[in-house]
Amino acid sequence: MNDGMAPQDWPEDLWRGHVNHVRAGKRLAPDGWPGGCKAALALSFDCDHETFEMGAGKHAVGRLAWGEFGRRVGVPRILDTLHKHSAQASFFIPAVSALIDPDEPRRIVGAGHEIGVHGWIHEPNATLTETEERDLLHRSRDTLERLGGQRPVGHRAAHWDLSDNTIRLVAEAGFHYDTSMMADDSCYELLCNGTPTGLVEVPVDWVRDDAVYLLFNRTPPTRPTLTADDVLAIFLREFDAACDEGGVCQLVMHPFVIGYRSRIWILDELLRHARARGDVFIGTHAAIAAYAKENG
Repeated sequence: MNDGMAPQDWPEDLWRGHVNHVRAGKRLAPDGWPGGCKAALALSFDCDHETFEMGAGKHAVGRLAWGEFGRRVGVPRILDTLHKHSAQASFFIPAVSALIDPDEPRRIVGAGHEIGVHGWIHEPNATLTETEERDLLHRSRDTLERLGGQRPVGHRAAHWDLSDNTIRLVAEAGFHYDTSMMADDSCYELLCNGTPTGLVEVPVDWVRDDAVYLLFNRTPPTRPTLTADDVLAIFLREFDAACDEGGVCQLVMHPFVIGYRSRIWILDELLRHARARGDVFIGTHAAIAAYAKENG
C-alpha cells in the first residue's frame, strides 16, 4: 500500500519493495536450440474472441460479432497456415471463449498445438481480490483441460495486467511458465521478493504484438497505425535480429486482428522466411520454456 503518498514522498523501503516484488532473475539463453537450430521462433495467438468485449463489462452486438470473426474465420486460417509450414504454436484462451465453442480448443490441440490460460473472461487481474484471482485461475485451467484434453502449463494474463499476487498464484498453481512480462527478450527465471518461483518467463512486448499496429476501436478511438507490409517488416527485423543473436523471437497475434485476407499473409510470409533459413526451431511456448530452463 502507498498510503495515499505522492510517489516523490515514498520512502526507499517502499519503492524498493515495489521494484523487487516481481523481478527478472537469471537469463535463460541456451547456446543452441533443439535439433541443432541456431534460434527459436515462438508464435502465440490470443483467442480473446467475444471476451475482448465482455471482459471490459460490455456486450455491444457488433463488437461480439467482431470477436466471433476471430473464431469462425481467424483461427481456421491460422491453423491452415501453421499446417502449411509444419509449425507448432501456442494459443492462449480465456475460459469463456472455450465454453462458447468447446470444439475450438479440441481442434487446436488435435492439430498439435498448445493451449494456455488467458483469464476467465479476459478480466484485468489488478481489479481482483487475491481470492477471486486464485479461483478464476484454477477454474480457467480446469475448464481448458476438460474441454481441450490438455492440461495447460502456461499462463498469460489478460491485457498483460498482473496484480501483486499474480506471479505467486501462478507458481503456486503449478504452472511451468508465464508469458505476460517484458524485462528481457530472452527467456528468464521469475523471482518473487528475491526468491526463485520456478517459473520461466517467455517475455512479450508491445512491439511484437499485431494489435498495437492493426487494431480498430471506436472507444477509445484508435485506428490502425501501420499497413500489413509495415508490420511484417517489424516482425521480420525482430526475427532476424533474434537469429543473429542465437535467441528466441516471441510474437503475439490475435485471430480477430491477423485473420483477415489482407493480413494472414504476414504469418505465411514470416513462416516461409523462417523455414527458408533452415536453422530455426519453431515450437510451442511450453517447449521453448522447458528447453530454456534445462539448457539456459
